[in-house]
Amino acid sequence: MTDKTSLFKISYGLYVLTTKFCGRDNGCIINTPVQVADNPLLITISINKQNYSTEVLQQTGECNLSVLAKSVPFSVFENFGFKSGRDTDKLAGVDISRTENGLCYLNQFTNAVISLKVISNRDLGSHIEFLCEVTEAKVLSDEESVTYADYHKNIKPKPQKKTKGYRCVICGYVHESDTLPDDFVCPICKHGAEAFVKIED
Repeated sequence: MTDKTSLFKISYGLYVLTTKFCGRDNGCIINTPVQVADNPLLITISINKQNYSTEVLQQTGECNLSVLAKSVPFSVFENFGFKSGRDTDKLAGVDISRTENGLCYLNQFTNAVISLKVISNRDLGSHIEFLCEVTEAKVLSDEESVTYADYHKNIKPKPQKKTKGYRCVICGYVHESDTLPDDFVCPICKHGAEAFVKIED
């Protein structure tokens, strides 16, 4: 038996990988960079085949990694993780700078930027793994890096509890019950049962 949730115990960082194709910037969230050698300085990254950034990186061979810091809000993950670069300009309105390779990186919520040049890649099934050489790197702040565990514990919104019952259309009070008595009176605005509507699932 393989319990895949055990893999959640592995410590992952979170990054915005940025690319550029035909003059258009693109970015996506990844959690897979691993330093695999020091001399030369090599990093591997894996990106899902369905991701537009995979197509771009295979064609251009260059990318940047913005190392996300603990102050990063959920909106960054919504922008770079829940949209497709095929039909969305994810960098529109984002505060960016550029490294020597001409690619952008995030100025906010980022503690370091690393520029990478692809040496080789291989098919891993669901993902493409890219072996890359570091061509430029700089520290931007001393803030701690955010981890995948931080994201799930402190950043990702918790699921909203679905409430069953009846809601008062006058004041919004919710009576949590499967039934609403005919003589029920709202404890807030004092309107009767006729002011309540059933909350549908």
